[in-house]
Amino acid sequence: MTALPISVERALRKLGADIRDARRRRRIPTAIMAERAGISRTTLHKIERGDASVSLGGYATVLFVLGLADRLALLADVTRDATGLDLEEERLPRRIRMPSVIHKSAGR
Repeated sequence: MTALPISVERALRKLGADIRDARRRRRIPTAIMAERAGISRTTLHKIERGDASVSLGGYATVLFVLGLADRLALLADVTRDATGLDLEEERLPRRIRMPSVIHKSAGR
């Protein structure tokens, strides 16, 4: 596996810690959490450490068990992509012209 950018490693560690804290606040033991998520306790421990080798599906399933899966849809939400929206806005035409075929037939 290639080395991850430091910011990605930090984000995964934070996600793992947040998952662990959410599980503990709900008073769910690791054995029950792993069973509900359909994963091993070892995989759950990796998730709670923010291990990048665990599939996104593993993280998503654990979030689902915690009742937090709806937040996944917002991770790359295009309406919150400031850079993408700025780039899209830069490419908007200054003027919109009617196609010549429509323009000529409109004059008849």
